[in-house]
Amino acid sequence: MFSRQGAEVLDPFLHWLGYGLCHQLPGRSFFAGGVQLPVCARDTGIYAGFAMSLLVIAMLEKSRRPTRLPAPWLMVLGGAGVVAMAVDGVTSYAGIRETTNAVRLATGLAAGWALPLVVVPMLNGQMWRRMDDAPLLSARRGLWWLAGLVASYAVLYWVMPETGLVYPLSVAGAIIVTLTAVNLVFVTLAPPFERAADGLRAAWRQLALAGLLTVAELLLAGWLRAWLERIAS
Repeated sequence: MFSRQGAEVLDPFLHWLGYGLCHQLPGRSFFAGGVQLPVCARDTGIYAGFAMSLLVIAMLEKSRRPTRLPAPWLMVLGGAGVVAMAVDGVTSYAGIRETTNAVRLATGLAAGWALPLVVVPMLNGQMWRRMDDAPLLSARRGLWWLAGLVASYAVLYWVMPETGLVYPLSVAGAIIVTLTAVNLVFVTLAPPFERAADGLRAAWRQLALAGLLTVAELLLAGWLRAWLERIAS
């Protein structure tokens, strides 16, 4: 009963959250807890991958704040993940080959997992008063980071669907984390916020502004899609 009531309450919110970001086609999306995830399988991989990669990097780097890109071999692997997602999307939409939600999730996850390799050094260089002039992820940490990618796919594909409403709520959180992190890059470009914080607690203004931008972007994207659908009908 609780699960059914929770699904009825959450479904409109989840639909709204992903409405301006994704086509939300049921056949290309996962379901859990009686509701459709807010975005399709590929976008689930992108957003969940970004958030999970960010968490793994934070755990591996601990108190370090590296401002340089990781080693070239890691950047090449990250770029390969983005290319794999692009190839899967383009070839399937062009009708060259069929794809599946398992493949969409895998390629989206590979791309989303790679994005923090660029975002984290940018944020570290712009957000903190004290930082480390060092590359992100040593060779050993890079291998652990890659292992996290494999483990994350297993979690997202096999484990999370069994958690009920936890899955769509987790993806919703990952969307907000991803957009807010990217917005932080732009917020910290403003002189009042550039290299102005010693820790997350001291960065509450930057985080609040980035969060507000995220809400505004979601609202604008949803409105734009609704407007385009109206004029196309």
